[in-house]
Amino acid sequence: MTTLTFTSPLRKLVRFFQRSRDAWKAKCQRAKETCKRLSNQVRAVEKSRQHWKEVAQQAQRTIRDLEETLSEQKNASAPAESPGHPV
Repeated sequence: MTTLTFTSPLRKLVRFFQRSRDAWKAKCQRAKETCKRLSNQVRAVEKSRQHWKEVAQQAQRTIRDLEETLSEQKNASAPAESPGHPV
């Protein structure tokens, strides 16, 4: 096992290592906060997307039902054609 020997005074080394550690911890904390925020944003976007997908599907069902109703009303109100007259 080898030991490291530093030529700088210990008071300077301690201060340097403490600042280095604190900067590293702050950087990791910011990365963790960013990750959490982005994760929450993704969840919110997916929820919103699902909501609007359901709204669009409901609108499509409503349109289809209304088209069927309109078609039935047109068929019911159309006069019966007589076989002797071409259309």
